[in-house]
Amino acid sequence: MKNSTLKILIIILLIPILSGCVKLVTQFSPSLIPNLTRTFFEECDPELAMLSFPADLKLMEGLLKNDPQNKQLLAALCMGFTGYSMLFVEEEDPERASRLYLRARSYGFRALGRKGVFLKESGLNAENIRAKLDTFGEKELKALFYTTMSWHAWINLNLDKPAALAQMGIAQACLEKILELNPGYLYGTPYVLMGTILAARPGLAGGDAHQAKVFFEKAMEVSKGKFYFVQYYFARYYAVRIQDRRLFRKLAQEAVQGHPGGLKDACLINSVMQQKAKKLLDMTEDLFL
Repeated sequence: MKNSTLKILIIILLIPILSGCVKLVTQFSPSLIPNLTRTFFEECDPELAMLSFPADLKLMEGLLKNDPQNKQLLAALCMGFTGYSMLFVEEEDPERASRLYLRARSYGFRALGRKGVFLKESGLNAENIRAKLDTFGEKELKALFYTTMSWHAWINLNLDKPAALAQMGIAQACLEKILELNPGYLYGTPYVLMGTILAARPGLAGGDAHQAKVFFEKAMEVSKGKFYFVQYYFARYYAVRIQDRRLFRKLAQEAVQGHPGGLKDACLINSVMQQKAKKLLDMTEDLFL
């Protein structure tokens, strides 16, 4: 066993008796949180990940109680709850997923510190938000990305609620800032998010199928076809929107027939997207006229 792995195991075992010293624990092993979050998405077995994810999240919440201003922990929790909800909860239980996305977003706001406070304020219009977002830089990118991802996911599940509709402009301004800072983040996921928004919304609500395709194609270019999150959302939203059955089947089959381990740090996402793509193919006759 590597020394770093042994150190992490010892720390985890000591957490219950170090309730007042968690700051020292995280200082003692600064790689603890990155190593925990890295294992989330390196796991290639979706069933194992689904079973272990909640325990990992609760472990980090326990650490946070004794170090509530730890931005690394807060960002990791935002990422973890967003990923868990999107991969394992949303399809089976949208109401629970909605609650978990809000939980993730709350951690994201806290990870952004003072800059996250104004994102929660009601009454700020998109123009004011964009002006404030100009102060964001690379150091806020991770927290802003997962906060925005959870925010959009929550909105998509609550489009029948005025509160969600009212926040669409602010959430989209955040996504536009991410596209400005690093559009290739997580294999082009910001492109996927924008493509999904444009493909899913009707024209009167800002939807634009042509522009959606542009964003999805950029994501495919960045990921080189190895990140199946791109193919899945490209097929599910754009191909269905324009009723292109051939493109739909091509994209879904690319995911189904691919090799998830081609991207070690995204093996879990790829594996789950394979499963979702198989279900999507089974729904072909229902999705196309």
